[in-house]
Amino acid sequence: MGQTLTEIAQTLRDTDKKVQLIYAFNGVGKTRLSREFKELIALKAADEAGEEADKKVKVLYYNAFTEDLFYWNNDETDRRLVIQPNGFTNWILQDQGQERNIVTYFQRYINDEKLTPNFNVDFSEIRFSIERGNEQRIDNIKISKGEESCLVWCVFFSLLKQINSVLEIAEPAERETDQFNDLKYIFIDDPVSSLDENHLIEIAVNISELIKESNNLKFVISTHNALFYNVLYNELGLNADNNKKKGYCCFMLKRNNDGTYDLKGVQGDSNKSFSYHLYLKQVIEEAIATDSIQKYHFMLLRNLYEKTANFLGYPKWSDLLPDDKTTYYNRIIQFSSHSTLSNEAVPEPSEPEKNTLKFLLNHLVTNKYWQKAANEDGAV
Repeated sequence: MGQTLTEIAQTLRDTDKKVQLIYAFNGVGKTRLSREFKELIALKAADEAGEEADKKVKVLYYNAFTEDLFYWNNDETDRRLVIQPNGFTNWILQDQGQERNIVTYFQRYINDEKLTPNFNVDFSEIRFSIERGNEQRIDNIKISKGEESCLVWCVFFSLLKQINSVLEIAEPAERETDQFNDLKYIFIDDPVSSLDENHLIEIAVNISELIKESNNLKFVISTHNALFYNVLYNELGLNADNNKKKGYCCFMLKRNNDGTYDLKGVQGDSNKSFSYHLYLKQVIEEAIATDSIQKYHFMLLRNLYEKTANFLGYPKWSDLLPDDKTTYYNRIIQFSSHSTLSNEAVPEPSEPEKNTLKFLLNHLVTNKYWQKAANEDGAV
């Protein structure tokens, strides 16, 4: 029998594990689980401390709702991202002066050192500019939603780094702040949806390093991205033996038809644990069958080619393409790349381009590449 998200949150809270890594497909309920977890910890703190509960920070969480702290003022002459101040943003920006590190993380993750967030004096607003050639600078930039999400993550990650430094001081009286003395849990839900694979890997490595450095915190990390899951799995050594030694554990979250949920323990990376390649194939096939092909389906197809090539030992995923490799490679790259600015036009796939998706999926799954991969333990 399935459980409610509250019951699953209780299971996550009551474990002695240092890290719990959860995979779930989009729409299953990861973000809702993170909020249930946060509310559960806050409720327990209130029961234990009464009126003093609001002074005791026991959990920090990052999810889609974290971005609600940032919103746009869309004045055409002065576009700016407004920060709703709270104790955490004030501490990390005003007291700790972390804006330079935030900018550095942001430019590195989006792979563009020319696009610069500029904080105002009291750190309540951010304006964006981009440097061009001949010492020209374009101001009043509105960045894409993906870039905005990345910036919010960089603020949160800088906060975690500083908190970890504070908590590493053994004697509470010697810490520069006491507001994190009771912090026990960090819940991170999908900080990677807008990034290319290289920077997705970098974020996973950064999170893994933070976890290894921390001796005082427990982490729950949920994601729908198989590559992100796999990098964390490998970086943290989340195999069966290390799970027992280090207190790590991996799960897959599923939603049942009756609205309940299952949190199933898994061993192995995403391919061995839940056949992610088959899920990608299913999503693309459903889009073809319902004539609902969108740009992101080309990204999924590229991911499918990459996973197949990696499994079979090919140095480049384009090696699996049909004979006219350059033409098909360019088509896929065109629809699986990320736009830099929000006002750049993103065309919908045309009928010939949709037919290209159908052809390339069929080419992959009906030829020797997929057949060879499928015959080896059923995992790509």
